[in-house]
Amino acid sequence: MYITSREKAIIELIIKTSGKHTALSIASTLNVSARTIQRDLKTVEKIIREFDLKLMRNTDQGLVIEGKNEQVYRLIQHLISIDPIDQPPQERKLRLLLAILEEELYKTQVLAGHLGISTATLAAYLDELAVWLGNFQLQLTRKRGVGVALEGTEANKRRALVHYFLQYFNEELIEKLFLLEKGDLPEERMLHYFVPKYLLEVSSLANAAFNRAHAHFADSGHLEIILHIYITLQRIESQYFISRDVSLPEKEIAVEYDVMRQITNELEQKFGIAFSEKDIRYLALNLKGTKLRGAEAVPYDSIVLAQMIKNVIKSVSDQLHVDFTRDFSLFQGLLAHMEPALFRMKQKLDSFNPLKEEIMRKYPILFMAVKNSVEEQFKEIDHFPDDEIAFMVLHFGSALVMQEENLLIKALVICPTGIGTSKMLMSRIKKEITEIDEIDIKSIKEITEDANLEAYDIILSTVRLPIINAEYILVNPLLSEENILTIKNFLQNNIENLTKDKQYQKMEHDYVTTPDNKKNMALTDMLQEVKDIQQSIGAIIHNFRFYQMDKRTSQEQILKNMVMKAAEENLLINPAAVLETLREREKKGGLGIPETNIALFHARNKYVRQLIFQIAHLPDPCPVKGMDGNDVVMKNLLLMLAPAELSRREQEILSLISTSIIETDEAIMVFSSANEEMICKKLETIFVEYLQSNFKINQ
Repeated sequence: MYITSREKAIIELIIKTSGKHTALSIASTLNVSARTIQRDLKTVEKIIREFDLKLMRNTDQGLVIEGKNEQVYRLIQHLISIDPIDQPPQERKLRLLLAILEEELYKTQVLAGHLGISTATLAAYLDELAVWLGNFQLQLTRKRGVGVALEGTEANKRRALVHYFLQYFNEELIEKLFLLEKGDLPEERMLHYFVPKYLLEVSSLANAAFNRAHAHFADSGHLEIILHIYITLQRIESQYFISRDVSLPEKEIAVEYDVMRQITNELEQKFGIAFSEKDIRYLALNLKGTKLRGAEAVPYDSIVLAQMIKNVIKSVSDQLHVDFTRDFSLFQGLLAHMEPALFRMKQKLDSFNPLKEEIMRKYPILFMAVKNSVEEQFKEIDHFPDDEIAFMVLHFGSALVMQEENLLIKALVICPTGIGTSKMLMSRIKKEITEIDEIDIKSIKEITEDANLEAYDIILSTVRLPIINAEYILVNPLLSEENILTIKNFLQNNIENLTKDKQYQKMEHDYVTTPDNKKNMALTDMLQEVKDIQQSIGAIIHNFRFYQMDKRTSQEQILKNMVMKAAEENLLINPAAVLETLREREKKGGLGIPETNIALFHARNKYVRQLIFQIAHLPDPCPVKGMDGNDVVMKNLLLMLAPAELSRREQEILSLISTSIIETDEAIMVFSSANEEMICKKLETIFVEYLQSNFKINQ
């Protein structure tokens, strides 16, 4: 068991004073920041757990080690007998990895001396590192009398280093980057690798470029792409270049390439370091695999993928005898996750899920059910990694534990990992801590931009936070039993103050929410949703048109005629701009639905006033590019138009229609039948089933 000098000092202080020391007072005694002590306490808890002891807090937040006296005595004896180290094993392994990445060949004795460890310890570290690097198609070789070398492509070496930092120093990097942006980090080099000036410049330029491109990430995805850019910069400066280019059609990463070209151009001007085309394509590839849009921004036109996701949900429902098929939030979240996930898998880009082992242990049956379903549905993927399946399990886990809220306290959850993790944590909180009424989820970036934390009664975070003057509770993303107890104790200990504050606000402001007002707010929200649904369905039904085209009309003319007709009916304005948006969408990818004679032309545009769904039947088939890249012989042109800004329910209605087109063989037959009456009846059936499934739950 490894223990640092500071960890040993913390344990000794807690044992000697038993409940009189808080994290803040220990920080003052040891002359370090409270954040540092909070981070060390996490390791201290693991150390004392080996002796069947627990680290607890009394009513005054004083730290106490609880357990049998003989176990405490064993811990004291252990502390007396060991020599503490000042660098934990993972940090030494990081230094080892950095050393072998910087030198083509390293003598074993020199490496051991560089790290300050014995050759036996070095051999053990190299064994562990060799296994880990194998996941990135890298081979660590050791030859007697020659030395240690790392063999593999430069791209894989960069990717391995990114993931090592993410796996073992994720929280520390988030904190350091935050402090660096605030100008509070004087270190010459962070984690033995990062030059603060370079890292700050990379982060600033990347954030500006991502904002311009409207690219949205989970905090972990944001950190990952920052690391890719920074490590590429450092490797180029050290004269390590990518020799093998990315074998991917340019159009597939065109948007990402443009973003990375902007960032690298500015870095070249700042530091005089030239990025090659191969470097930019490497970064673009990783950006495409990392980018994560919010679930609410998922396009309604991913028909083939959407149907596969629905099939996965149906399969998991059947295996577990739990009906997930009516949970649109689950469907939407999975669809948002799967687009970048499939790209990563097809390009052999390694994913990283820090919660994988815990998810597999906590939800073994759900994990197996999801694994069975995705492997059956996504047969084109040679290997579906457990890390990716674990991400999907979080989405299902969220749906599994979600229940109606009828509570009293407002909480803020700060969770940088992603949509699935955030939803899972929120659902667990709602289930296990019934006192909490409202839960807001924010990323670290959001709380730094909007620091109004006083609006929340309790703040929960899955990572250490570099926030001054803000009390929060550190929790596991899966919310352990100990976390639940800590939160409940906090609420119980602070309930009087929380209630008093609310009473004070009530006297000062008439508009503060009372229990009755909450019911009214809930009713208002529900009425708005009903209104959105009514207007959306009404618009689709009212604006539906069916056109029989003659033989002389081309595809381009058909589309133009349909848009012009909609403009005449005042459903849209500026038809030329709408047509241009349709053409741009067609250039981005195929619109033909595989294994059908249907193509879905679609666009969202600010000049569209209402939801529009119309069909044109062509007398002669016309070839169009399919969504899978193959040609589709189109006989039915489906046109779907929507305003640029849509409510959640409007998006839901559009998703419902687009996925219903190929949901069954019968549906395909109806939408390609050229029978207007049959199509109208099918739309009505779809909407009736939707309304029944949505409002049966709320009755």
